[in-house]
Amino acid sequence: MNQQTSTPQLQAAERTFTVLLSPTRRGARLARLLAVAHLDLWGLSSDSAAHIVAELATNATVHGRVTGRDFRLRLVVHTDSRLRIEVTDARGDRLPVAATPAPHAEGGRGLLIVEALSDRWGVIPGPTPRKTVWAELDLAP
Repeated sequence: MNQQTSTPQLQAAERTFTVLLSPTRRGARLARLLAVAHLDLWGLSSDSAAHIVAELATNATVHGRVTGRDFRLRLVVHTDSRLRIEVTDARGDRLPVAATPAPHAEGGRGLLIVEALSDRWGVIPGPTPRKTVWAELDLAP
């Protein structure tokens, strides 16, 4: 399993995009659309990243929603050829776990998708009451 709980690391970034969005289905959709637009603008493939953003943003709206508080999407392209996707929500008391759902369950596969598409992913607790779920993709040179 790729999941890790870690502290933020300071590393050089080439490009950064950050936006606050409402924790609604519309906000989750907008997160995906904005991510694709920025990655295309930066000349980067957006296929896997779009799916990861969609899953993490949906989780923020379903499991991390607190009335009156937005969630944050952050995209960072690091100089060592990594794309980091971060979604921060207001429910630090609910840490995500990638687990196999029941065979006929209608949901519960989002983090399995994130795990399959990303090279690494994890959770950064805090600052209270928040948490940040992140995923990284190694970019081709």
